[in-house]
Order: sequence, then C-alpha cells, then structure tokens
Amino acid sequence: MSTVCEFELNGKEEIFEFNKVAKQANGSVLAKCGKAVVLATIVSEFDNPVSEDFTPLTVQYIEKTYAAAKMPGGFFKRESKPSELETLTSRIIDRSLRPLFPKGYVYPTTITVMVLSADKDVDLQALALNAASAAFYTSDLPVKKSVAGVRVARIEGEYVINPNSSDMENSTLDLYVAGSKDELLMIEMKAISSEEMIEVDIEAFTKVHKTNEMSEDELVEAIGVAQKALYEVNSTYESGFENVCKEMKEIELVEFSISKDLISHVQEKYLNDVKDAVKKLAKSERATELKDLAKKIAEDEYCISNELPYSDIYEAVSIVKKDVVRSMIVNENVRADGRGLRTVRPISIETNILPSAHSSCLFTRGETQALVVGTLAGAKDGQMYEVLNEKSTSMENFMVHYNFPGFSVGEAKPMFGVGRRELGHGNLGKRALEATIDRDFGETIRLVSEILESNGSSSMATVCGGSLALKAAGVPISGLVAGVAMGMVVEGNKHCVLTDIMGLEDHDGDMDFKVAGPKSGITALQMDIKLGGIELDVLKEALLQAKEGREHILELMEAAAVDIVPSLALPLMEQFAIDPSKIMVVIGKAGSTIKEIIEKFSVSIDLDRDSGNVKVAGECKQNVLDACEHIKTISNNAPARRQSEKIIFDTIYKEEEVLEGIVERIVDFGAFMKLPKGGEGLLHISKISKERVKNVTDVLSVGDKVELKVLKVNRDRIELASANI
Repeated sequence: MSTVCEFELNGKEEIFEFNKVAKQANGSVLAKCGKAVVLATIVSEFDNPVSEDFTPLTVQYIEKTYAAAKMPGGFFKRESKPSELETLTSRIIDRSLRPLFPKGYVYPTTITVMVLSADKDVDLQALALNAASAAFYTSDLPVKKSVAGVRVARIEGEYVINPNSSDMENSTLDLYVAGSKDELLMIEMKAISSEEMIEVDIEAFTKVHKTNEMSEDELVEAIGVAQKALYEVNSTYESGFENVCKEMKEIELVEFSISKDLISHVQEKYLNDVKDAVKKLAKSERATELKDLAKKIAEDEYCISNELPYSDIYEAVSIVKKDVVRSMIVNENVRADGRGLRTVRPISIETNILPSAHSSCLFTRGETQALVVGTLAGAKDGQMYEVLNEKSTSMENFMVHYNFPGFSVGEAKPMFGVGRRELGHGNLGKRALEATIDRDFGETIRLVSEILESNGSSSMATVCGGSLALKAAGVPISGLVAGVAMGMVVEGNKHCVLTDIMGLEDHDGDMDFKVAGPKSGITALQMDIKLGGIELDVLKEALLQAKEGREHILELMEAAAVDIVPSLALPLMEQFAIDPSKIMVVIGKAGSTIKEIIEKFSVSIDLDRDSGNVKVAGECKQNVLDACEHIKTISNNAPARRQSEKIIFDTIYKEEEVLEGIVERIVDFGAFMKLPKGGEGLLHISKISKERVKNVTDVLSVGDKVELKVLKVNRDRIELASANI
C-alpha cells in the first residue's frame, strides 16, 4: 500500500509517493512537482562493510531524454555516459547527503535519482536532492534528519525562493543552498548577468548587461534567507514523513575498534616521529611518511608480542597524526608547515610560457601548480550540447577544462577519462571566471588547466591562472579573479578558520570552503562541511578572512598582469561595421567574393548580416589590415538600396539577351556593370575575354561601354559575360 505526502512550499505543490515503485530498495520515492516526476532510490549493503574509515557512497543523477519527449542526440539513440550537468548534480546530492551518515557507517551505499518527466519551470536539481533526501530519511538507514535544496534569486533587489526559469533570466544572483532545519551543509553560488531591454528607437532595442558580484554582507544576507526557507521546508518534510518512516532503524553501526592501548603506545613513544612526519606531509598530499612510520612501529616489541596487524598500526598512527595537526592549529595557532592561520603560501606567476599557444599562465602556490592554457576560436566553434527541457541544441562559447593526472600527487596511475572531480573543479572555475567576461565578446574561449602539482586547492589555482590566461589572450574582462580555499578546525567550543589550506588540512579539518571573485565581490563559492553544519556567524567570519586572502593574491596577480607580453601565436583580429545592405556584395555569388578575399589575404572572415559587423582574423597583421581595407572598398563602392528598391531581375532581363552596360566600378575579381533597364551585375574577370585576364584594369576602365550577354538571371542577381566570348 503506497503512502502519499503532499506539501505546499513556496507556491508550488510537491507530492512524495512512497512504497509504490522500487520496493526492494532500502528506500524509494516518486517525487512530483508540476509536470516533473523524479524517482529516487537508496540501497545499502549491510552484509558487505569495507575496511577503510569512510562511507562508500555513490550517487547517480540520470536524465532520461524521454522525460522531455526527445530522442537522444548523437549517433546512438540511447542514453550513454552522463552529461556534465548530470555529473555536477550527482556531486551536489553527494555533498549534501554525505554529512548525514553517522561516523563508522562503512556499508557500500548507492543513491540513484532518475528524471522521468521534465518541467522547465521546475528546478530539477532542487527536486532531485529533495527526493533523494526523502528516500534516505524514510529508509531503514540510520539517519535522523532530512535535507532540502533551495535556490535563491535576486530580482529587482528582492530575494525569491525557488524561482521559475523565466525569473532567473532577470536575476542578478544564482545561489543554491542545501541543509537541514538547523544547519547549512552545502553552498554553491555564481554571479549571473541580468539583461535589461531598453528602447533606443522605434525599430531597435539594445541589450545592456550588468554583472553583479555579491559582496560578503549581501551573500550572508542571501544565505540567511535561504536558511530560513530550509528550516520551513525541512520542518514540513519531517512532520509529513513521520507516518511513512519504517521501524527498521535498528542497524548496529560498526565503529573502528582500534585498540586504545595501541593509540596510547604510539602517542607515548612515537609522538615526535609523528610530528616529524606531519611536517613532511605538509609538503605533499602523499602519505608515504606515515606508512614508513607504521612499518617501523610494527617491528617494535609491543606490536610483535601482541601480533598487531599493520592495518591497525597504520590506523593508530593516522589517528595520532590527526590529533597532532588539529591540536597545533587550535591550541598553538600554528599549522603543520609553520604558517599562521591567515597566511597564504608563496606564489609565483609566469605568463605566456608556451610560444605556440594563444595564451598561457603557470600559477604556483606552495606545492600546488596549475598550467592554464587559453585558446580562442570563432563563435561557431563552441561546444554543442542538449538541455533536457529545451527542444533546440545549445552552444557553449566559454569552456574551462580541468585535468588532474596522477603524477601531480606522485601516483603512478594512467590517465583515464574525465571524472566527477575534473568536471566539478572545471565547472567551479568556469562559474568564477565567466561573470567577468564582456558579454559582447563573440569568440569561443577554451581554457585548459593542467594540474602539474597538487597540495591544496588546485581548483582555486585554476581560477587564478585562468583569469591571467584570459588577460594574456586579450579577452575583455571586467577584472582579475582570485580564488582561495578556506578550512576550519573545531574542537569543543573553539574554532579556527584557515586561509589557503593544504591537502593535510583538507583531510583532517572540518570544512572545505572555496571562494573566488574580483575585488568587487564573489563570483563563485563552494562549501562542504564534514561536521554536520555551520553557523551563519562562523560563515561570515570565514568570508571576511577569505576576502583578505583574495585581496593578497589579487595584488600579486595584478603585478604579474603588467608584465604580460602577448603571444606571437595570438590571432590578430580587426573588427568594424559596414552597411548591412552591402553584406551580400562582400559575400558575392555563392560566396565567391569572400572566398577570393580569404584566399588572397590568408585570413578568416566572420560577417553578421543583421548588424553589418565584420571580423577579420589572421596570422599576419598586414594581411589582416589589407583585407579590411579591401572589404571597406567593396562596400563603399557598392550602392546601398532599401529592400523596396531592389531590382527584380527576372522580370526585366532574359537569358542570352544581349545588351550594353557601363563600367561602374572595378574590383580585383571583375567589374560591376550598370545595366540599361536598371540594376547592376558583375562581369567576372573570367568572363571578360577569351584570353586570360590577369588585371581587370588592363582591359577596362570606369565609364567604358561594353556589349554584354546575360548568362543567367535570378530574382535578385544577374550573371554577365562579354558578348564577344
């Protein structure tokens, strides 16, 4: 017998139906909102615990194309590997629900969320998280609270909870927050552009773009609004789910039973060795020093006489190491590498070190190093992709691709395909940088971040290097963007916020908090909490401390930007506008004119028929300038006509008709002839004489009368040849 819970939240009705489908899972729910239907299931293998001290959780978010009455794109008409959006949504669910598992829960667990029906006015990321949380909360897994996702927009200065897609188009904020009634668990934010349409005249509109970066105070206010909404949502959910919850919450958790005597033995006899290992670990994310120490301890009399396995010894060393790291921070305000809590590691920056790349930046911060390479291409060279709720294919013209090879952390493993970490860090970098790029820049931009060394936040190194790579490529940006990773250690009532955390502090600390933005504010933010949640006052403290770190890094980046020498490989581009009515003259019949210009000057040309905008790019500056001058000459000499004045050639001229024309103007590829019954036509250089003509001016001059024959006539153009051939 199924059970249904209905909620009215933020003006939208959500329906959760339990025990109807997927009944062999530990928990399942059909969640409905509008036309959207999502199935969430959770399965845990209680008879197969892992030996490591972590929760082996896998989250899959899957969009079925039939949910939007669409066939899958591409050659194979079935769903294949997950898209970036699916992968990123899986990460959001994972990061939001993982803190709910109690310590010691070591059973392999899989959460699967499938979109069965789509609705463009429903936020599928929020609904997916809410459905997954409902399945989790009502399952027989040991969880005591629900989690919800809330998206916050800011429209005309007012905060809107879970806005419609049309509302988001006018929003100056995109903030996604997940949490329980009392605590925030996950935050993601990007500054988005609002477009205000203003009337210029009766016939035209101009888009005015404003990029609004959030200040720290505004962000705290927005998160406070979200937290209040989360409280109301979770309170409603939990009271509604009480009748659904099973009585099977009787799982006996497996706590790691490392002997307290063994831990005491390590603390008493090997504490200084652990401290020495911690100092070495501060230089690398690899844990070889701990392994070596564990092997040494395994050979002492205590461990041999008690027949202690190496795994227990290593676990005991790890526990002592964690206590050492945290104690130094909380009690001494000193970190493993000797830094203070607010100190950023030394930074070095080199730009355009790759001669054949359009731009490059080698950004090194401590033992983290990112080589970010920029490439520019035409507007049509972007990434094509499909969105579930849209019928048409979309184009992405700004890409940030992040690669994390094994050698960056000293691991001898081959490089496989892009995983969740790579997609997540690339997406974070994209959100941080995209808000600063001039919206009128019509080219495709691709940044590739190759992580060469990693000990600490490589995603924030990607942001810093990526911003300088954009600058080095000549991309118009509103300002440089710096990113910094923050951490936190909490012991009892004491807490310490850390600036620029390294791998050791990320692993043993209680928070991973990444903040990126220009001087004016924050463009991207990502927070993961390991201890269950964070208070708003502590969040504000972390934001203000992160601002200090960002400003320090920005000063170094601005100094490096002054020394940028443009790469010789950077494509040279000139941009200008001509009368839109003359674009077809530049293109020529079947593109013949523009093809000849491209071949003659070795350039690429991009024309906008509506605006008359012309972009000419090439490797040789003189060729680019000559091509621009040639196009301007053609357009200036071509008479402009309004649509109503166009000659309809096939009503007044016939094929094979012989007539007399006058040379009106001469170009490299022929002569434009004024015709006796109105209009003009092109006498191509190949049609002037039976003999090969190298230069038109050798044969014709402006004003010459020429006997012509009509070769072909269409409605809007006419082909001519000399009557003598």
